[in-house]
Amino acid sequence: MLGPLAVVETVGFTGTGDVSDDSAIWVDPAAPANSVVIADNKASTGGGIGVFDMAGRLVQFRADGMIGNVDLRTGFPLSGNPTVLVGANNRTTNTLALWSLDTTTRTLSPPAARNIPTFAPNYGFCMYHSQVSGEFYAFVTPNVSGSIQQFELFDNGQGKVDATLVRTLPINSITEGCVADDELGHLYVGQEDVAVWKYGAEPGAGATRTSVDAVGAGRLVADIEGMSIAYGANGTGHLFVSSQGNSTIAIYDRSGSNPYIKSFSLAGNGQSTP
Repeated sequence: MLGPLAVVETVGFTGTGDVSDDSAIWVDPAAPANSVVIADNKASTGGGIGVFDMAGRLVQFRADGMIGNVDLRTGFPLSGNPTVLVGANNRTTNTLALWSLDTTTRTLSPPAARNIPTFAPNYGFCMYHSQVSGEFYAFVTPNVSGSIQQFELFDNGQGKVDATLVRTLPINSITEGCVADDELGHLYVGQEDVAVWKYGAEPGAGATRTSVDAVGAGRLVADIEGMSIAYGANGTGHLFVSSQGNSTIAIYDRSGSNPYIKSFSLAGNGQSTP
């Protein structure tokens, strides 16, 4: 299914190739025009993270390394204040990358207490805010056969963010995109050439998983890439999965066993759909 044309695009990052393929959006509930897109630049030289305004203009760029996938959560308690916590995986250092977003200046600053090592080489990242415990978590996925890691994120008592590893999930090939459903407690993981897997997002949920959809079943063409969730009332809404091999986005129901709904493509600003 052909989708609409894009109305606005961000300015491009420097570098060539697949340097930017994941982002997160902070929505200002009081002034939506003040919202920002926070996006990765995973170039091997000059990589980092950028903040864009709603006109697509670059507000800030931090050259913090090869940043893989970006996610954020609001309300993280830092020094007793609710904070917009932005996270990613740093492929240069194989660490967690963390920033706090100043919602007035719309700029990022690093609040991490230390360099927090991850599985190496890391590849993807997403966050989860538990409605059961109120705790915040980060998931890191591997670039090879290895482990998906779940870290608990917390204020170390000195206004800095620290983390502790609370669970690992074995995976036998390259895995990047992931997204957590905070309300329903699910974690969706994209094993690039295999399938979209659904796990429990709580640290005690174990390694049990089910397949939402598989590469080659008619809807997903490798690689499986970015994912997102649109929340609706009473558990309704949708799971979006990027099918990079055919440049489409597959939509699944957020509830139940995530039945497939449809796929669509999106053309760039000033372009036409194929």
